[in-house]
Amino acid sequence: MNHSILRSLACCALLGVASVGVVQAQAPGGAAALPDFTGIVQKNAPAVVHVEAKYTGEQPDSYGGRGPRMMPGQGGPDDPQAEILRRFFGMPMMPSPQQQKHTSLGSGFIISRDGYILTNNHVVDHADKVTVRLQDRRTLTAKVIGTDPTYDIALLKVDAGGDLPAVELGDSRSLKPGQWVLAIGSPFGFDYTVTQGIVSAVGRNLGQRDQPYTSFIQTDVPINRGNSGGPLFDLQGRVVGVNSQIYSNTGDYLGVSFSIPIDVAMSAVQQLKSKGYVSRGMLGVTMQPVNDDIIKAFKLDNGAGAAVVDVSPDSGAAKAGIQPGDIILSYNGQPLQQASDLPPLVGMTKPGSKVPVEILRNGKKQTLDVTISEAKRDRNAVNNLASAPSSSQAGSAALGLTVQSIDSDTRSQLGLKAGQGVVIDDITGPVAAQAGLRAGDVITMVNQQKVGSVAEFEAATKSVKPGSTVLLLVRRGEQSNFVGLTVPADH
Repeated sequence: MNHSILRSLACCALLGVASVGVVQAQAPGGAAALPDFTGIVQKNAPAVVHVEAKYTGEQPDSYGGRGPRMMPGQGGPDDPQAEILRRFFGMPMMPSPQQQKHTSLGSGFIISRDGYILTNNHVVDHADKVTVRLQDRRTLTAKVIGTDPTYDIALLKVDAGGDLPAVELGDSRSLKPGQWVLAIGSPFGFDYTVTQGIVSAVGRNLGQRDQPYTSFIQTDVPINRGNSGGPLFDLQGRVVGVNSQIYSNTGDYLGVSFSIPIDVAMSAVQQLKSKGYVSRGMLGVTMQPVNDDIIKAFKLDNGAGAAVVDVSPDSGAAKAGIQPGDIILSYNGQPLQQASDLPPLVGMTKPGSKVPVEILRNGKKQTLDVTISEAKRDRNAVNNLASAPSSSQAGSAALGLTVQSIDSDTRSQLGLKAGQGVVIDDITGPVAAQAGLRAGDVITMVNQQKVGSVAEFEAATKSVKPGSTVLLLVRRGEQSNFVGLTVPADH
């Protein structure tokens, strides 16, 4: 039996276009004809870029890296449908040791004239080098300013030596089902292919397993391999979404595509630019859908809302008096049609805010004011905001990497003890690259010697000589492994 698979699009290059006004042709006899998109395409195509991300080493697992996002029940290494459970990079989901060097192709779009570019996190995830190609065929090296895997957003920056064309941003909250939308990209490598369709639904939540904090724009715009990270435009030529996923049992477009609302994406961008990470609100409850059993037991009229099954101690929900068994009916004045409506609303709430939460308890409605706390940050996020080589960066050229100290806040988020570990800031040479190391890995020991600062790392590696082997204890996500780096004798 074929299970539908929710695929994140990885090779992408959707082109966009700026405001040219609603384009609605008039057919003979006064009947409305299909829109003419040529003005939109000509106006905004220069603001869309082709993204090429190169990385070395084995791919990380599942949500931590390049594995495809999919619905439950798929994706094991022995799955007979493994061929279609691959990220759209043209690469295997679990590469062999020989397949160490990879290139992913995607797209992005310029959001400001000084060179900031928006794309999907999964396009550049753990890349050693990212380049972008403009419509005039210039190729520029891009710096990853920051990423947020939870929203699947990455912010890049290029220096083009002057003003760059930028898209005009729209308001995704004003979208309605039935409106025309447009995408331009490079499906299957065919650059600047224009596709169009309509908004099929808004506020589409894909459940706890796949970006629970995002309410997607669902469209029927044909999106295929080569479209990820590119813009979705309305008829005014304004970007309203970032194309991200399709729902398919073949790996190719089957009529259902999903885009991240531009309002959500730009909220992440502003936070990445200002503080280097994205913070999300946390209510402090575990919930489940209001199913038939709950409806019968509680004598409810319907299945709207979210049933609370657990409340975290000391959370905002606990302090406000929310209890297991409560049915959350609305959050901050917005009714919940289903349980999956709640996480995106909470996630977009600024931590520290006090919001009204309407609940149903023992057949009676009541409203509680809840102070929203901050959710834990994504451990796989990249924060390069303050990565200036003059201060905290250093490293061993012989090992082919540079490291950076870890601040106390990030150390806490990673679950590290005080004075434990340094983070790899960049892969600069073949020794570290061939060993499969990548930026974001945490080094906690060098030759069985604990390191917790750049100075300690430098002291532990200063005696590295050609032909010697250095044993590093490297932590990636929740796992730690010893990795040996051997410096070539002719180095």
